[in-house]
Amino acid sequence: MSANWGNNIELSLFGESHGEAIGIVIGHLPAGVRLDMEQIHWHMKRRAPGQNKMSTPRQEKDEVHIVSGIQDGITTGAPICAMIYNSNSHSKDYSELKVNMRPGHSDYPAYVKYHGYNDVRGGGHFSGRLTAPLVFAGSIARQILLQKGIRIGAHIKSIHDIQDTSFSVDIDESLLNQLSSKMYPTLDEQAFIKMQDEIEKARMAQDSVGGMIECAIINMPAGIGNPFFDSVEAHLSPLLFSIPAVKSVSFGSGEKITQMYGHEANDAYYYQGEHVKTKTNHNGGITGGITNGMPIVFQVGIKPTPSISKLQDTINVQTKTNTQIQVKGRHDPCIVPRAVVVVESMAALAILDMLG
Repeated sequence: MSANWGNNIELSLFGESHGEAIGIVIGHLPAGVRLDMEQIHWHMKRRAPGQNKMSTPRQEKDEVHIVSGIQDGITTGAPICAMIYNSNSHSKDYSELKVNMRPGHSDYPAYVKYHGYNDVRGGGHFSGRLTAPLVFAGSIARQILLQKGIRIGAHIKSIHDIQDTSFSVDIDESLLNQLSSKMYPTLDEQAFIKMQDEIEKARMAQDSVGGMIECAIINMPAGIGNPFFDSVEAHLSPLLFSIPAVKSVSFGSGEKITQMYGHEANDAYYYQGEHVKTKTNHNGGITGGITNGMPIVFQVGIKPTPSISKLQDTINVQTKTNTQIQVKGRHDPCIVPRAVVVVESMAALAILDMLG
């Protein structure tokens, strides 16, 4: 099982949901970067569980123990090793999952691939819990990008069939700062009230819902990326698809662009002083796999949490019989609100890796 990624930076992820600790090693970061640890703590809090009834009741402080690479809040140039100790695991809730496979979860394919030795407690290494150290790494990356003027922000685009508005063509820094300062960001405040109701309805029905996150990266210079094998889309997508429960990634207008005529889909250029801009942004700031100077905009689709309390049909791999399962334990009725900062973090890591 490999948990390494990166070309110009290096990431090595380790741990399991109910193991002693989870963590990450980050290599090839520049020395001398003074980090805002309060800002990192805030982003960790945005992802952390147990903060309200929309989230799993599992209580984890997600305190990061920095083992190496940072001294007095400044990067030393050595690999950064960060660990987060697990303190609130209920492993007994998962005893039957060694043989009864959860529908929609990693249980069955992991059972086949790892011959039944995979850790199923809380999802093991497949758990969304592993996104906590990724948010830590991404929070460092976004501070390095900020020194280059590059900002990243996202909002909850939809929960089930409740829709927020989309980003406009021009996205200013103040909007992204505002979104990143919210625990559950939406562009339309009223939309999130309806989203909360939809999540609560699913929770009371012992079910779950999914949704969409829309992310923007602004102040990216034109000319970044390569056609074919290392386009901006190709560089972002592997990290975004590494987030548990992500099932789709689309850029700009996404699938809607397939329903347009060419004259509608083409983003017409114009000069604003010495700056080249486009009147629309259907291509999400990327054409030919290369940035064109407009905001990079993409959407990430997240499926409903598979671990639900409803009675479901499944199989018992020990007896090789059909059976039913009612998943116990503590699970999110909707993972989307906690995943917003994860999407931002993965975007920051991908862009920092591209810029070298």
